[in-house]
Amino acid sequence: MLEQKPTPPTAAMIVRVDEAEMDEMWSFVQSKRQQRWLWHAIDHQTGAVLGYVLAPHEDAALSALMTLLTPFGIQQFYTDRWGAYLRLLEPEQHTVGKTNTQRIERKHLTLRTRIKRLARKTICFSKSVLMHDTVIGLFINRYEFGRAV
Repeated sequence: MLEQKPTPPTAAMIVRVDEAEMDEMWSFVQSKRQQRWLWHAIDHQTGAVLGYVLAPHEDAALSALMTLLTPFGIQQFYTDRWGAYLRLLEPEQHTVGKTNTQRIERKHLTLRTRIKRLARKTICFSKSVLMHDTVIGLFINRYEFGRAV
């Protein structure tokens, strides 16, 4: 058996972020009828990941992501035209359009390239939601946050 070493607590530093890009990315578990979405937010200036949620394509997923983003004090959100954004974000804090979401779209392309389960046409897929979310979460934690997995 491998010896388990206790990991020391890590300090989290929350910084103020003025602008964020948000987008969602489609994937599936078992079959294309069982859809799973990666809801993702990044800092508009630096491209750093602020938070992500793996959930169905529903307003509750955006609400969960917004809860994760609350400590950052974000004043402006850039998104596409998906209805949840229009329903849940304040119009004065929300800008719709592809001009300001290029960085997050590029990040999604990187994820699709490196995680074959996220590719649109593939024979690689997850058989359980738990495994699907675990694989994507581990990759994001390692690639974006530099955390050992």
